[in-house]
Amino acid sequence: MTHYTLANADIVSGKGIQKRGTVSVAGTSLASSRNGGPTLDLGGDSFIYPALVNVHDHLRGNYVPRVGPKGERFYVNWSYWDADLKSSPVYEERANLNVETMYFLSAYKNLFSGVATVNDHFPHEINDPFIPRLPIRVIKEYALAHECSSYDLKWGQGIEIEHALATEQDWPFITHLEEGFDPEAQDGVGILERLDCMDERDLFIHCIGFSDEDIAKTAKAGASISWCPASNLFMFNVTCKIRKILKSGINVALGTDSTHTGSINLLAEMKFAREIYRKLYGEDLSAETIFRMVTINPAKAFRMQDRIGTIEPGKRADVLILKAKHTDPYENLAHASMADIQFLSVDGQPVYAEERFAELMPTTGLETVTVGNRPMLVKGAPLSLYRSVRAAVGFKKRLDYLPFEC
Repeated sequence: MTHYTLANADIVSGKGIQKRGTVSVAGTSLASSRNGGPTLDLGGDSFIYPALVNVHDHLRGNYVPRVGPKGERFYVNWSYWDADLKSSPVYEERANLNVETMYFLSAYKNLFSGVATVNDHFPHEINDPFIPRLPIRVIKEYALAHECSSYDLKWGQGIEIEHALATEQDWPFITHLEEGFDPEAQDGVGILERLDCMDERDLFIHCIGFSDEDIAKTAKAGASISWCPASNLFMFNVTCKIRKILKSGINVALGTDSTHTGSINLLAEMKFAREIYRKLYGEDLSAETIFRMVTINPAKAFRMQDRIGTIEPGKRADVLILKAKHTDPYENLAHASMADIQFLSVDGQPVYAEERFAELMPTTGLETVTVGNRPMLVKGAPLSLYRSVRAAVGFKKRLDYLPFEC
C-alpha cells in the first residue's frame, strides 16, 4: 500500500484554505494523519488542490484543428457540424489513427492539464475496452442519451430506459440538451418532462437554447449543467444564459468538449469561461467559482461527491500541486498553465510529477518528458505515443495539449 505525506503548502480543501498544511495518503485514499511512508516538504512555494474534473469530453474526438462553420455563418443545431466534420480533411487525417490511440491521446490531454476524472460522452460499448488501461479515471458509472431529438445518434437504449437505469444505480443520466435553435432542439426540456425524466440525476450538456422557463424547470428538478463556452461560441456564436443559470442555483460544471470544437484543455477552458463572462456581462466570474466548476460541482453532477472533488480524509487521493505564482490560491488555479503543474495523483498513485517526487512513483511504466524546461515523470508512454501519431499521419503533427516535443 502506498503511504506518503505532502507537507508545507497551502491547501484548497473545498471548505476553505488551510495555510501551511499537510496532505497524507494511505493507499487510494486521503488520510487524517501521517501514517508512514516518506514526507515531502514543498517549501511553501506550492498550492495543493483536489485534482480537476472535466465534466464533458469526447475521447475519440480530441484531434486538431477545429472544424466549424465558415465565414459569418453559424450552425442551427449540432447535426450540421457533424456533417462538416465527417467531410473534412482533418477527419480523413484522423482516420490514420486507431481508436485506442485516440483514447490515450485524450487521456493525456486531460492529464497534462491536471485532470484526474473525466466523462467520455460515448456509449459504454465504445469506451469500455480502453478505460481500464488509461492513466486517469474515466467514469464508467453513467447512463446516457446522445441528445433529446429525432436527429440524435441513438446512443444507449433510449431515454426512458437509460434514465431508469440511472435511477436504479444512482448514476448520472447525461445528455446533450438544446444544442441548437430549431424548434425541436429547443424542446429538449419538454421532451424530458413528457417522459418523466427530469430530476436531480440529470446532467445536461450545452443548453444554449434554454429559455428562462427551461432554466427554472432545471433548477426545480435539481439537475446539473455542463457549460462548454469555447465550443458553444465556436459553433453557434453564443453560449447558454450562464449568469441566469448560476443565479438560479443550478449546479454548473465546466467541460472542454472535444478539441474539434472546444478548448485545448481544461486550463484553457477555465480562462475562456472567465473571459467570455466578462465580455457578456461586464463583470467578473470569480476565481473561486471557476475552482468549484472544475472540482466540487462536477463531482456532484457525477454523483461522486462522497469520493472526489475536495481534499478530505476518506476521499480518493486525487491531488494536484501547482507552483504558487499568485498569492490567492483560487487566482493561482485560474491563471495556471501546463508548465505550472508539479504533481498529479489518481487514487493515490502519482501519474505525473517533477523528479523530486520520484520516490513516490513506480519504478517501471514511466517516461520522462520536458515541460516548462523541467524533466517530468509521467505514467505510460506519451512520448512514444506522440511519435507514433506523427509516423501514422506522415508529418510532424502538432497537438497543443501535449506540452512537450519529441
